Amino acid sequence: MRGYMEQLLKYLTRLLSTSSPTGYTNKIINYVNDEIKSLGYKTFITNKGGLMVTVEGEDDSKHRMITAHLDTLGAMVRAIKPSGRLKIDLVGGFTYNSIEGENCTVHVNSNGKKITGTILMHQTSVHVYNNAATAERNQDNIEVRLDEKVTSAEETKAFGIEVGDFISFDPRVLITESGFVKSRHLDDKVSAAIMMNQLRKIKEKNIELPYTTHFYFSNNEEIGYGANSNIPSEVVEYLAVDMGAMGDDQQTDEYTVSICVKDSSGPYNYDFKNHLIKLCKENNIGYKLDIYPRYGSDASAAMRSGVDVKHALFGAGIESSHSYERTHIDSINATERLLEVYLISNLS
Repeated sequence: MRGYMEQLLKYLTRLLSTSSPTGYTNKIINYVNDEIKSLGYKTFITNKGGLMVTVEGEDDSKHRMITAHLDTLGAMVRAIKPSGRLKIDLVGGFTYNSIEGENCTVHVNSNGKKITGTILMHQTSVHVYNNAATAERNQDNIEVRLDEKVTSAEETKAFGIEVGDFISFDPRVLITESGFVKSRHLDDKVSAAIMMNQLRKIKEKNIELPYTTHFYFSNNEEIGYGANSNIPSEVVEYLAVDMGAMGDDQQTDEYTVSICVKDSSGPYNYDFKNHLIKLCKENNIGYKLDIYPRYGSDASAAMRSGVDVKHALFGAGIESSHSYERTHIDSINATERLLEVYLISNLS
């Protein structure tokens, strides 16, 4: 099993190092597509740009669907300031203070160049601005300082930069000797790496699944509709593998798998949740139950679209979500083990 964990971390590191803010996901979708096809699977890229992989099971009359999302938080160029710096518009639900001081890359649409920079407050220098500490972190004050010799809007435009160009944040991937994984965008690339690893195991170990199962790598989850289409009518269970939210009043930690019982969309399916709990108890998998109060998932988006399925959600516990995140290999392992036993279990 150690070899598969090493492979999972390789997948994860590659995913984290590939820029994929929502709306700019072709590169990462193509990478995952190539990896999965190399294992011998047939794949399908949807009109929305998501990636579907179908594994035929013993029972083809009832299907399962598993999702993880490859899109991440990011930004777009909102305006080019007279100083040559960039005003930004957020992609996804996060706060400006969570990206202050972060290095970033502007993906120039007009010529394909990548121009690095740093996200800073306009009033950063304490030697100049008396409100450097108190000024509001918002769209008017936060800007991108480009790593180019630019002092005017015209000089910036000369590099091809325009309104609408995507901006990705440096992930700063670090795996410590104590087993912690630190990076931006662990939400939800941890889950995507787990799904890739499961597909590898199924193929290499010749595992026959009891039900035909669709693995969907979605690319619009951070804006609310990642995998609410292309759901076959035979699907009766829909599982989103996504991050477990940590904070005050939360049980979720970085060492077990977090099973969501309710998020901002309402409770998850009662029978499906209990089935997952039963699997954890039977297989000695450490787990925590939690409510995620400010959260939505691919599964909840599917329910809003009117799909008639049982839905559930679990994932690795992620500390400091939508900022510089952290989890532990123990939580990743527990999440993968639960997915593995779920895939070979009976329907809930």
